Amino acid sequence: MKFDDILADINGFGKFQIMIVLLQCISRVTLPFHFLLNNFIAAVPAHRCDISGLDNGGVFENLTQDQRLKVSIPAEEDGTLSSCKMFAEPQLHLLHNSSSPADVSVVPCQNGWVYDTSTFTSTLATEWDLVCEKKGMTKATATIFFIGVMCGAALFGILSDRYGRRSMLLVAYLSSIVFALASAFSTSYVMFAILRFFTGFSLTGISIISIVLSVEWFDIKHRTFAGVILSLDWTLGNILLSGIAYFISDWRWLMLAVTSPLFLAVIIWWWLPESARWLIANGQVERAHMYLERCAKMNKRAECMLTIKPQTLSNVLTVEKGRKNYTYLDLVKTPNMRKLVVCTGIVWYGVAFTYYGISLDITGFGLNIYLTQFIYASIEMPSKILIYYSLDLFGRRRSQGGTLILTGICLAINIFVPHDLWVFRTIVAVLGKGLSESSFTTAFLYTAELYPTVVRQNGVGYTSFLARLGVSIAPLIMLLDDVWGLLPQVIYCSVAILSGAVALLLPETKNVRLPETIEDVEERYSITKVFRPAYGPPVHG
Repeated sequence: MKFDDILADINGFGKFQIMIVLLQCISRVTLPFHFLLNNFIAAVPAHRCDISGLDNGGVFENLTQDQRLKVSIPAEEDGTLSSCKMFAEPQLHLLHNSSSPADVSVVPCQNGWVYDTSTFTSTLATEWDLVCEKKGMTKATATIFFIGVMCGAALFGILSDRYGRRSMLLVAYLSSIVFALASAFSTSYVMFAILRFFTGFSLTGISIISIVLSVEWFDIKHRTFAGVILSLDWTLGNILLSGIAYFISDWRWLMLAVTSPLFLAVIIWWWLPESARWLIANGQVERAHMYLERCAKMNKRAECMLTIKPQTLSNVLTVEKGRKNYTYLDLVKTPNMRKLVVCTGIVWYGVAFTYYGISLDITGFGLNIYLTQFIYASIEMPSKILIYYSLDLFGRRRSQGGTLILTGICLAINIFVPHDLWVFRTIVAVLGKGLSESSFTTAFLYTAELYPTVVRQNGVGYTSFLARLGVSIAPLIMLLDDVWGLLPQVIYCSVAILSGAVALLLPETKNVRLPETIEDVEERYSITKVFRPAYGPPVHG
């Protein structure tokens, strides 16, 4: 008897499984809150030099505000006032002559800046004057955060496979709360950057552990539902972020607001079960039996557990004797696992690199930042509904490879479409973003199904690490437009198509049992057998 057989008997898609999804909804909704928070807390509002220091001897006394600005701040080529320069002395002659002599002394802002507070009352830029020559520091906070996410993915992958999904999920909750709240009370930019790194480090634990914990409790036929429904939490959080940020325009209060749901998540955690698969694989059959009985009772299948004793669960998963602690080294010790690691790593790097590359390159709709955020988030909803049906109709492999290749095609189309056809370009770009989001949704589910139980969290942690590496590099690619204007788009397009082609080398996992041990992968899977349909025979019923 296999674990999936037991799960099918006690109903692998009942109230117990729905409870697991709902209990994790609160914590997963906070992920986009923080992952996309930089759009708001690091926003740079319109600004100009503070000219109060130029009013020596009351030269501004009889001037209007517009006149004071005209004689104090030079104009740019488009007629707007400079954001970073000012005259060394008031140029009163500009009141009568619009042109300024070439020898007029222009200097950087001497007394700080004045910011437009109509949209944001406070951001990182206004807090520590991260503008002009320091403007790159606002972008750096996002990079620092994602480096933290990247490092956290590697560590939480190891710890979750060693100490369990449930316990490490609580660690992720508590550490995320501590570091996020501390970030909101930062007294310097350096302090904020360090705490932001550890916030990303902690939040990634929630991201990768929750998906594995859920998939391991769903039966074969409903794993697609689990993967897609969990990804909808991201879209919901993305939509809610636009509203929360609209009503809270101070960055410190905004950070507190988006972190607060995690307090409720900690309370709800007490009702979350541990993964019975992980418990059996690690010899904790008594606890596994207890959770299986709880599942059977809630799903009204209690009678099915009468014949299953804790001792019989020891034979459900055959784990190498004496092996209970697996590490990342186990991912590369055997040939077929090495091939799996290489292919999934390329796919995940391509998925994240392409998704964030498109997100940075799509032009807005000419709307304010909050409405634009809402529209972009809403676009993700139909893409996830479509991928749900695609996963069941075409399978994981074709859905993963197809969405990536089609994303690359959308990028290729916009390389050749003239910029004056902006309506068509925007439609194609939005379509590409939807497809890239579908590839992200598929990647989480597909990866959880590909790796065996004993190293599943290590596998998801490793692929998430490479994904965040792609996220960190994607913005830097935009700088290559100085070399050739189309080079960034060509790179994004190439990576999408290449990673999509690699995805087609992976085995199909639709309607097959999850591999439990590394031996399962070695026996059932060969990367060279490209057309082999699955890990093993399909399971029907």
